[in-house]
Amino acid sequence: MMPEGRPVAEETVSSEFRGFRRGVRAQRLLSSETPAALALGLATLLAVVWANIGSSYESVWTSEFGLKLGTIEFQRTLREWTDEGIMSVFFFMVGLDVRRELTLGELRSGRRAVLPLAAALGGLVVPALIFLAIAGGGEYGNAWGTVISTDTAFALGLLAVVAPRNAPRLRVFLLALAVVDDIAALAVIAFVYTDEVTFPALGLAALGLLAVWGLERLNVWRPLPYALIGVYTWFCFQASGVHATLAGVLIALLMPVYPLRGRDLRLASRVFNLFHQAPRPDMARRVHDAVSYSVPLNQRLSSLLTPYVNYLVVPLFAIANAGVLLNGETISGAATSSLTWGIVAGLVVGKAVGITLAATLVIRLLPSSRLPGLDVPRIAGAGALSGMGFTISLLVIGMAVDDSEAADEARVGVLVASLLALVLAWAVFSIGERLRPLDPPAGQLLDREVDTESDHIWGDQDAPATLVVYAGMNPAYRQHTARALREAAEALGPDRVRIVWRHHAITEETRTAAFALEAASAQGQFWRMHDELVGTDKAVDNDTMREAAERIGLDLDAFERRRSRQSDRERIENDNLDLEGSEATEKPLLYLNGEHFTDPVNSFNLQSALE
Repeated sequence: MMPEGRPVAEETVSSEFRGFRRGVRAQRLLSSETPAALALGLATLLAVVWANIGSSYESVWTSEFGLKLGTIEFQRTLREWTDEGIMSVFFFMVGLDVRRELTLGELRSGRRAVLPLAAALGGLVVPALIFLAIAGGGEYGNAWGTVISTDTAFALGLLAVVAPRNAPRLRVFLLALAVVDDIAALAVIAFVYTDEVTFPALGLAALGLLAVWGLERLNVWRPLPYALIGVYTWFCFQASGVHATLAGVLIALLMPVYPLRGRDLRLASRVFNLFHQAPRPDMARRVHDAVSYSVPLNQRLSSLLTPYVNYLVVPLFAIANAGVLLNGETISGAATSSLTWGIVAGLVVGKAVGITLAATLVIRLLPSSRLPGLDVPRIAGAGALSGMGFTISLLVIGMAVDDSEAADEARVGVLVASLLALVLAWAVFSIGERLRPLDPPAGQLLDREVDTESDHIWGDQDAPATLVVYAGMNPAYRQHTARALREAAEALGPDRVRIVWRHHAITEETRTAAFALEAASAQGQFWRMHDELVGTDKAVDNDTMREAAERIGLDLDAFERRRSRQSDRERIENDNLDLEGSEATEKPLLYLNGEHFTDPVNSFNLQSALE
């Protein structure tokens, strides 16, 4: 049965566990998008202030250092090391996102991919056309690549600030759109802004990529071999004349990525049990290896690198490139510069118009491509926010504009465009919410209040926290969710949390179990039958149900009669109807005090949220 008694949470949660909790929370904060956007904004402000308080800004970033070994010399300015060296880590992260989206995310499904793909195409073509219409006849008409990309860090971070809270699909849409933007921008950098190519060096780089692919084929899961080949490949790209950041993207596209596999998780669990039985240092290393092996390299590297990219790599790039001298000459030059206005109009107007028009066309021609929370007003807001080009825009300026005064005018355009895009996005989202507010997404809020007379409840009726669980007796629930619920309940006790169990029986196996649970409930043994089924290693079938009923001492004739007549069909169907239209899968769904619990379901997250 679910745990009984009244454990004291303070006794259960040791000081070590509290330290672990603080570490997890700190990691989540460092990986979240809004603080990262704030850090990038502060770095940009620092760059502008530094550039206007003397001459040290340019002298620092143009100073050279490098390697010299005999006749071999490799020298670069500090800005070049930042743009082509450190930023390779940023583009490596971009490549990881692209590969993950193509394999596991929104771009994997044709139906779901068509909307962000079309919107991204509109957000590429229209800004470039507007830029060329304004600045195409000037000396720097080739700088149209400045306006085609979206700064993912800025856009996603500020989306959480200006977008409505009840449109969770909006973030997924913007992320998929930004990924397509990044792919296009990188292709433009490779094919448009590469002057001379040294083909022997490029061939050596191709050998490096082939070696990375070979490691992936051989199922090499440790990062060190990839890192060594990656450094070699980066130097080859650097020597070839192709922008070296492309090495990061191409290597990331070859990183192993796949859904977590049950056999890997079971291996990690078995190795941990061996360590628990005989805790030795060598077994501790094996546990670490087994747990690392269970998580694909793409996801491990993404989690590891995100804080460094958010708070070191991208802010350092902003400090190196966003510093613009804001004197009267620069401001007056920017105000009359077709380059500046081409960038502003391309990013602010072009992105908003191109994305909105393309997405609207797709929704009208293919209604099935529309997803909940993605109507035209919300897409228009995301389109406006996409005008924050910033990172890649500044990178392209460094490659396309060689005159320092013109580059300053272009940077002014990028900074102004980013600010205007944010204001425009806020206005569009606000007007959209007033004129056409969104309904809460299906499945985000608990559809039906807890009924103490009919619901299956563990815990005190007056407990301050209520956790409603929609689940079926499938492996995902029995092997993972049920254990997390039990451990959280043990830590808090029945006076602090009540757990409500409702059916989500959409397969033959889970429907069979649902009728058995209700038949046991008719004899007052719902939770005992629940725990019997959770604990079984067998397939959940009729024989398993009868054996479980025997073990807990049910009246077998009454149990079988109620099951065979399906007397509780209406009850089970009513529970299933609660989730109709919510895109619910076979995975258990949890609601904490009426709101969908979206964190990964483990005992740590549950206990933290319940407390």
